[in-house]
Amino acid sequence: MEDDITSSIVIPTNKLAYLSADCKQSSVKFTYNCEFRFFQRPDDAIHRGYDKQAEADLATPNTFISNFEPLTVKDAEEIIEDAIEFDRFTQPVKSLIKSVVAQKDCTYFVSSAHPRIYEGSPSKNMRYLQNRPDLIKHREKYISEMGTRLYRKTPADKPVLKPVNAVLTGRRNNPPEKNVRPLAVYNPIHYQELPELFMDFVCSLTGKSPSTTGAGSEGALTKGPFNALSPVTDLNNALVSYIITGYSGFSSAAGWVGPNYKVNHDISLLVPELWSRLRTDEADPKFMMEHGLLEKLEDFEHNGKKVLASRLGYRITAKFARNFLGRVFENPDAVFNEEMLKPELQGLDVFVDGVSNIVEAQQWVAESYFKDGSIEGACPPLKAILHIMAYGNFEGKTLDDPEVRKLFDRDDMLKSDWYHDRLFNKQMGDIELWQRHLRFLKEYMVKWPDLDEAFVRSIRDKIKMAEDNIRHFESAEYLKSLEGYIGLDSYVK
Repeated sequence: MEDDITSSIVIPTNKLAYLSADCKQSSVKFTYNCEFRFFQRPDDAIHRGYDKQAEADLATPNTFISNFEPLTVKDAEEIIEDAIEFDRFTQPVKSLIKSVVAQKDCTYFVSSAHPRIYEGSPSKNMRYLQNRPDLIKHREKYISEMGTRLYRKTPADKPVLKPVNAVLTGRRNNPPEKNVRPLAVYNPIHYQELPELFMDFVCSLTGKSPSTTGAGSEGALTKGPFNALSPVTDLNNALVSYIITGYSGFSSAAGWVGPNYKVNHDISLLVPELWSRLRTDEADPKFMMEHGLLEKLEDFEHNGKKVLASRLGYRITAKFARNFLGRVFENPDAVFNEEMLKPELQGLDVFVDGVSNIVEAQQWVAESYFKDGSIEGACPPLKAILHIMAYGNFEGKTLDDPEVRKLFDRDDMLKSDWYHDRLFNKQMGDIELWQRHLRFLKEYMVKWPDLDEAFVRSIRDKIKMAEDNIRHFESAEYLKSLEGYIGLDSYVK
């Protein structure tokens, strides 16, 4: 239901009703996709019959496509003549190709298995726009919502609330290539506590994509056209959201696990399937640590240099694979071998260079916040990790210092002056907004004195509503009610 452009809001659970009984958080996040279509790259659709969704989408009329080979009626005839290969397609593609041959008036069509030939080679960057399934599969959406409504006993006149209940990010990793440093240092699933997680989020480091020529920090490439806020404001909001909701940051590998195991997006697709089969307590990282399902990576020395492997956080163990993957696979022990669970066994030098690649990228990205002065707008926990990323310490303290870790504690944040400043700033923002509404309404009445009486009454009703709202927003009770929200960031640049 989500892709690149999603809006979100954080709401305290004491303001909500009929949530899942498993929801134990004090605040939760809701997301909503702002797009009608997903920008898909169907890498695996080149294998006939493998990506059934992509084949169905590409065989649908009025689909926007890019980098697929324009095929003719003659091509369609040749594809059908190869009966064995033709039969590998799913029915939608078969029907499309048969209709091309039958009608004879087709100029061009595309097949999911035929990427555009560019400079003698198939393109690795096929794309298409997919209509959001939740907007077109009405029956499935209705069944899903009604099942949830009945299970929670939600009244018919109340909404079925679906807050975020797990954060499962994906990482694109790559082995060492010519002019591209390795990034495949992660095993299939990692967990990071907030300081390490946000070091990654600040950097947004990505491995080499099949559709691009290099690797690097992705964060600024698509932000500008959609969001004029300073990056530090976005990071402040995201960090406060994480702290106040208590979501755990898990991530899965895509591309490669170590330099020897190519996995494409298989594991990223597997993880949601796995998480949906975990009990709430099982998905808690504390439970996983206590039961030997996660192991912490520690810094170590290599050729006289310190390797900051602790930045990678925790990774799953063989016990995790045995205990949990059996809910998806018949033979879970065969899914992830020891070299996949410990990528350094595939080549320690490559592992060390990959970790160094991450640490160095985090350093130069963090330095940019000092160069443009936006470090002054960073909230205290973000300011601490930006200093540590750029210079190795914050006020003489390292990432392992309890005082630094405490900055990311929910109770500590709720008591802090800087969090209360965010709530006060939100209060002032709401007051200012409704004062603008009130001024507009009053000026409208003066500017247009000959309005219809019924319309005048409606404007007066709106003026009274604005005045009532202003009194409400100015009250101490309203400021108190904002606790548990993320407030409003004050940094403007």
